[in-house]
Amino acid sequence: MNDSTGPRSALQRSLPVVGEPRPERADARRNRLRVLEAAERLFTERGVKNVSLDAIAAEAGVGKGTVFRRFGDRAGLAVALLDEREQELQAKIISGPPPLGPGAPPAVRVLAFLDAYLDLLDRHVALFMDSENASDGARYRIGSYHLWHRHLSHLIEAARPELDADYTAHVLLAPLAADLHNALREQGYDLDRMKTGLRAVATSLLPA
Repeated sequence: MNDSTGPRSALQRSLPVVGEPRPERADARRNRLRVLEAAERLFTERGVKNVSLDAIAAEAGVGKGTVFRRFGDRAGLAVALLDEREQELQAKIISGPPPLGPGAPPAVRVLAFLDAYLDLLDRHVALFMDSENASDGARYRIGSYHLWHRHLSHLIEAARPELDADYTAHVLLAPLAADLHNALREQGYDLDRMKTGLRAVATSLLPA
């Protein structure tokens, strides 16, 4: 149900957390997070393809066997890292403070989401590129894309009922493709420029 501050979000009503894991022991969770944080640091410093499981295990202070048993290989670890960060974003959308979380007007929440997603994309663009280009059209089949699309479409519907919310959500997600983001970065675009441009597009459709 919508109220004066906009919908709480489709995410809260009908979809599970992206890749929601089974309950795990506290020590297992601590080790998993240590490995993911170590992988994130090394991926950022050296590039995903230049980091070995040995290096990640050493950085995390665990045995290589622990990393291998949990994640399989570097690709599996990269997928797990991206999934963890997407879950964190989803949690902020569902129950975090406004404007990203509930309590802000729908149009304002759209802008907050676009900013937050761009931050995530910029930090992990190589991981997003692997995920979105695993096969032709993979970006539009993965669960997280449907999740973000549904979130945006409900906010758009609340802010501008006369718009085609479903299509407009795709329009706002289009500039967030990892290939485009990486190409713009290589052309010298900085993050602030991309945020400003995307905010201008969103505001033209959804004036606050």
